[in-house]
Amino acid sequence: MAPELVRVERRGAVGLLVFEDPERRNAMTEAMGRALASAVAALAGDPALRAVVLTGAGPAFSAGGDLDLIESRARAGRSEPGEPTRSRNRAFMRDFYGLFLSVRGLPCPSIAAIQGAAIGAGLAVALACDLRVAARDAKLGLNFARLGIHPGMGSSWTLPRLVGPAHAGDLLLTGRSIDGAEAERIGLVNQAVEREAVVPRALAWAAEIAECAPLAVRGAKRSLAQALAVSLDEQLDCEAEQQAFCYETTDLAEGLRAAREKRAPRFVGR
Repeated sequence: MAPELVRVERRGAVGLLVFEDPERRNAMTEAMGRALASAVAALAGDPALRAVVLTGAGPAFSAGGDLDLIESRARAGRSEPGEPTRSRNRAFMRDFYGLFLSVRGLPCPSIAAIQGAAIGAGLAVALACDLRVAARDAKLGLNFARLGIHPGMGSSWTLPRLVGPAHAGDLLLTGRSIDGAEAERIGLVNQAVEREAVVPRALAWAAEIAECAPLAVRGAKRSLAQALAVSLDEQLDCEAEQQAFCYETTDLAEGLRAAREKRAPRFVGR
């Protein structure tokens, strides 16, 4: 039987996705990408899901791309340089990115719990999540340039949006690694905590999100995703549309009632 490369657990309204290849430090193979995409598709269709935590089994979140995979594409490129081989490599990599970046398609918020090393494509997948918690002593780096390859997995898009162009340039052009404490300081992760507290903190954060009105949260996630690419007027139109939708929900009625009664609301996602 093939090994389970991505483990899926449910904790009530919270989903937990775990890269499950600790012997290889959760290296990102095509098989793991397909397992993740399949797990994400199943979770995305569940209206009861309110948040997802993504982490890795063992000491690493993910040590990055599978070196055997990279070497096989490189051998093809060196042996038959030119547009036909380049086109095949380009198409393969684009599909490969899509498998792991499927996490961006979750309708509910996602939290990366980085308990150990997150390197190269491994960190890029964590950057694709909505929020990040890292161990203070975790090793985080986008080491593409040190391998001799251009950054991939969306890292040249997500990183400057999180940390700004100056820090993004530093990390991408040097390929250097930083610890979780520095990552928190520059805004690469939201929180840095002790290693043993990473997954519990991420799950607690997910549970906190799950207490909120799920339709409003899902709408806010969509609005945040587009915010840096549209004008203020366009974003105001988006907010007005989302609020008009929420006015029709029983969750807003419950939220208003709970506020008046000074109690915690009980949202049902309708």
